[in-house]
Amino acid sequence: MAMVCLSDFEAYAKKYLPKIAWDFFAAGADDCSTRDENILAYKRIRFRPRMLRDVSVMDIRTKLLGTEISFPVGIAPTGFHQLAWPDGEKSTARAAKAMNICYIASTYATCTLEEISAAAPGGLRWFQLYIHRNRVVSQQLVQQAEALGFQGLVLTADLPYTGKRRDDVRNGFRLPPHMKLKNLEGAFEVCKMSLLDPSVTWTDIYWLQSLTRLPIIVKGILTKEDAELAVRHGVQGIIVSNHGGRQLDGGPATIDALAEVVEAVQGRVEVYLDGGIRKGSDVLKALALGAKCVFIGRPALWGLAYKGEEGLQEVLKILQDEFRLSMALAGCANVSEIGPHLVQFSKL
Repeated sequence: MAMVCLSDFEAYAKKYLPKIAWDFFAAGADDCSTRDENILAYKRIRFRPRMLRDVSVMDIRTKLLGTEISFPVGIAPTGFHQLAWPDGEKSTARAAKAMNICYIASTYATCTLEEISAAAPGGLRWFQLYIHRNRVVSQQLVQQAEALGFQGLVLTADLPYTGKRRDDVRNGFRLPPHMKLKNLEGAFEVCKMSLLDPSVTWTDIYWLQSLTRLPIIVKGILTKEDAELAVRHGVQGIIVSNHGGRQLDGGPATIDALAEVVEAVQGRVEVYLDGGIRKGSDVLKALALGAKCVFIGRPALWGLAYKGEEGLQEVLKILQDEFRLSMALAGCANVSEIGPHLVQFSKL
């Protein structure tokens, strides 16, 4: 079957992944209302396309903290890629490098940071950190990531405790015995999420800054108050994120929270977004509302489940082609021409 859009990969993954793996990737918290709203919210945004603009030559490149990427999409941090494909995060890193985009590797990777960097030397990679009660473990991971050439540190702020994902509870989800959280082996028993440190506060950003020269990006911001605190504490970027609807159910869709965060930071730091991106036109809407780049989570896993590195590249190429086409049809030849004038919110 021809894979034409991202939902084709979703259907494939649902059909062929083991149920326990599919349920883990698909899960939202509680009623899944925030997870579903992440997607539905895009449907309420309409374009105001401009006509007769020369779009014969398109430039869809942008920069992340000064590093050029081929188009404004990256791969969000998600755990346990070996549940989707045997090579796991190594395949993800290779696909990201081949497409010249940013891959954020998760603390909960099933490959080591060394394996990830060796799989795609020279690729643009950031490292996503959960701070654990055992601070030495977190410190070692940060310093190891910097030594291996990761170029950014992404602190996840929205997970003091793990949200209640009902299917995982019903399934008694655990990693299969042959898979390990490779970067945490020996630190403690695998999959004891309770070892996350719920006492983390804004002042811990200063602690992280004392450990590394890497730029710090905070992921999980949804309000202007927290966006202002992030800037005040010296971060270089913010990812507007609700953890794919997996944490607090009933929070806003990320695309609905984006404008508030963008307005609060006033261009002092770069703002990115994840959650609900399923089409190239969604990317265009997010950029129109002020995101510098978006990151995809579940669709990357669907691509892996389809054909590993090759499947993920297919997902990214479809998004890239759709984004270029949407830009052209909206009258933008260059990413710098995208702005809030391009969208309006539906009255429905």
